[in-house]
Amino acid sequence: MALTTLDAKTALVVIDLQQGIVALPTAHPTSEVVKRSVDLINAFRRHGLPVVLVNVAGGAPGRAEQSRPAGDFPAGFADLVPELNQQPSDHLVTKRTWGAFTNTDLEAYLRKQGVTQVVLVGVATSIGVESTARFAQELGFNITFAVDAMTDMNADAHTNSVTRIFPRLGETGSTQDVLDLLETSRA
Repeated sequence: MALTTLDAKTALVVIDLQQGIVALPTAHPTSEVVKRSVDLINAFRRHGLPVVLVNVAGGAPGRAEQSRPAGDFPAGFADLVPELNQQPSDHLVTKRTWGAFTNTDLEAYLRKQGVTQVVLVGVATSIGVESTARFAQELGFNITFAVDAMTDMNADAHTNSVTRIFPRLGETGSTQDVLDLLETSRA
């Protein structure tokens, strides 16, 4: 894991830290993921950098071999966890697919803010985070993954994303690595 730099205009993108997702059984405790994500949120806000909070409010239609939700989710499912302390300056993206760019205003928002890099955290590593990262990479954004601020419902899927996929899409490191880079690059 080696983080080299954070661009002058880097955004934090927090994937699916919402009531219905954090309640699911995961490979790593979601309480730790939320705590680390909040540490990053607070640091990005303190430095005046964009914070994007993403939630999922429905599933895309279509057949799959494994069951997956489609249509609308139950009431309260998409509510962000209160620990995120959503602020008026945060940008909310509500998605109905795995990735946060598909059929949302995320790309337009980031471009308008002059963002060239995103730091990704959230749940699930191999689904929402990875899908968002793949699209971000195709759009030309630099990507940093705070891998201790994410988890998955499946430990093997999490490990595969972190060790095989993410190093091909961007740079991986810990929450503390990102916080340290923020402090040294903004001093």
